[in-house]
Amino acid sequence: MTTESDLENEISPVDFIQLQEYIEYSRIKVKDAMKEFHAGGKLVHHRFGDHIDATGFSLFLKTYLEVEDFPADLCQRLYWYFQRSEQCCPDQSPHTRDGCVSLKAVSCYFSILEDGNPRDKLEYTFKLYDKDDNGHLDSKEVDEIVTQMMQAAEYLGWDVSELKPVLRDTLKAIDIDSSGTLSQQEWIQGGLNNIPLLVLLGLKVAEKDGQHVWRLKDFNRPTYCFVCQSMMLGLRKQGLSCNFCKYTVHSSCANKNHTPCVRTFVRSKTEIGCSVHDWISADCESNKCEICHKKIKMLKGKSCAWCHRMRHSDCVPLGSSHCDCGLLQHHILPPWAICAMDSGSSLGENYLANINSDGHFLQIFPVNDTTPLLVFVNPKSGGKQGKRVLRKFQHLLNPRQVFSLDSGGPNPGLQFFQNLLKCRVLVCGGDGTVGWILDAIDKADMAIRPPVAILPLGTGNDLARCLHWGGGYEGTDLTEIIKQIEEGILVEMDRWSLQVIPADSADEGDPVPNDIINNYFSLGVDASIAHQFHIMREKNPQKFNSRTRNKLWYFQLATHETISASCRNLKECLTIECCGVPVELSRLSLEGIAVLNIPSMHGGSNLWGETKSAGKLNNWQEVTVDPDALEMCSQGMNDKLLEVVGLESVVEMGQIYTGLKSKAHRLVQAAHITIRTYKTLPMQIDGEPWMQPPCTIHITHKNQAKMLMGPPAKSLGCFPK
Repeated sequence: MTTESDLENEISPVDFIQLQEYIEYSRIKVKDAMKEFHAGGKLVHHRFGDHIDATGFSLFLKTYLEVEDFPADLCQRLYWYFQRSEQCCPDQSPHTRDGCVSLKAVSCYFSILEDGNPRDKLEYTFKLYDKDDNGHLDSKEVDEIVTQMMQAAEYLGWDVSELKPVLRDTLKAIDIDSSGTLSQQEWIQGGLNNIPLLVLLGLKVAEKDGQHVWRLKDFNRPTYCFVCQSMMLGLRKQGLSCNFCKYTVHSSCANKNHTPCVRTFVRSKTEIGCSVHDWISADCESNKCEICHKKIKMLKGKSCAWCHRMRHSDCVPLGSSHCDCGLLQHHILPPWAICAMDSGSSLGENYLANINSDGHFLQIFPVNDTTPLLVFVNPKSGGKQGKRVLRKFQHLLNPRQVFSLDSGGPNPGLQFFQNLLKCRVLVCGGDGTVGWILDAIDKADMAIRPPVAILPLGTGNDLARCLHWGGGYEGTDLTEIIKQIEEGILVEMDRWSLQVIPADSADEGDPVPNDIINNYFSLGVDASIAHQFHIMREKNPQKFNSRTRNKLWYFQLATHETISASCRNLKECLTIECCGVPVELSRLSLEGIAVLNIPSMHGGSNLWGETKSAGKLNNWQEVTVDPDALEMCSQGMNDKLLEVVGLESVVEMGQIYTGLKSKAHRLVQAAHITIRTYKTLPMQIDGEPWMQPPCTIHITHKNQAKMLMGPPAKSLGCFPK
């Protein structure tokens, strides 16, 4: 029998939720972390046959979840859980060592948490709750589930005043045969159809067309449940709201009959091009009905999901059924432009076929005179900004045209839009996210290369600054930003290939983060600060969750670098050659070298500086090294030239950032650059740092990307610097 002390070491729903939060933040996959236990891996000495010891398990968690301070008590409970599972298996490997756990079991369970569907995760949680492993949850175990679920709800911030009886009724309803116990099949089948249970377990509800996608929400003003029509009560997390249509319900009403969510595609060819309103229940209070022009009272109105016009529920059939998609008609991909097709149907060369998660074979039929917007959102950018922006776009546009990059990356979206002859791409994230999308567009077989606009999230955002999208999003209405995208100016941007050849093939150092330069490449003092910041963030990601805090850390590291001057006498450690012409460095005392493609670095510094128009050179030259001629060389992001500057110190970097100094030392402007280093140096490419042993670096022109430049007069609700 399970003792009370054993139960204290069990995994609770709160643990389960915390673990999923860690996994959501991590960028490493289970299969990659497991490689450390294979031959040559740094954890191989903690492996004994098909098992690992407690120290190896702890180090695995830190590697996989990218945290140094993973809670020791949670680590112990997880390890105890795998040990208990091991004891239930009579077959033991001859290489098993006492106190170890199965490597296969660890890999399996964390893979389920990482990529598993709700059914797999419900099976996992059933095993957690089934303390005596008899295949059933008895009344005592069900009571414990209710207690633990209450703790999980409090952890998530739910208002739990009326939750306990709801949970009891929920679990009672799952018991289909009224036996007083729950079988695994009853738990899984009932759980899949139980919204509060799925949300409490942190599981995603299957996103079928017409099915709501719920999230817990704080309502900061009086709000009513659309099912029972009573007010949402409580101080926080009073109920659930649908990401797509904003339908709101009490958690206790989520399983009751309610109106379906918006449709995102049509199921018959006869519906293609039939632009009709899609009326949904909405908070229309104090707005006027477009038919009778009278104010709409609470719970008495409906709104069209696409044009957002509002009518009294009784006035809905009185007006026209035609929908023009309102202010965003040129950007929305409406449901009547996407059709579920027979997989055997012949596809026109101007259309795209795609299989969605619901099993439908979808095909796009573009609406005339529109340029649909394909939106990519990095939900991990900018703290919680990314998730908020994702939800807002899913509500404003068709969810089928909005893609979260943590769900399969950019390829599903690019494949869906592959054959469209007119479309735009909006990337919501940092410069690294933009580079990721540009690489994916390079590799995608698209009918056209769509132009890319940026909604900057997080810190840095040098490319967004250069393209007049600002230095960071500050919450402006996304409708206004979409309008500015429509007015954006098409520009070409150079992209450059970076090849790193180690001097000693046996001494490769850190992996090079990328082989393409979009913004800049640098080595020395600024890369040293970036590398230190990167190491600290990898060890303690929870300390780097806000833009202001990150800037304070950068300031602290820069101050330390000013005192230590770890990159002094840089000229003795490298040589630079451009198009066969050596660059003279002996006259300068430098601590850093930067190779620039755009006129912004370090979050807004123009290291090359401005060039007076009267003195600009008119003729394109492959290489310019003469100091006087360099003063007349202007910088452009589409001139197939790179600019190289030298940095004297951290102090000089600060002077340029604050405007106390106009520019760094101009060294050369060239179309091809070769750098040879003779000691291990910190380097960075577009903000991604690494330590590089002696090597030869070749930088050559790759191609040009189509970008959209925003209006120069303002920065779309994004702070400029």
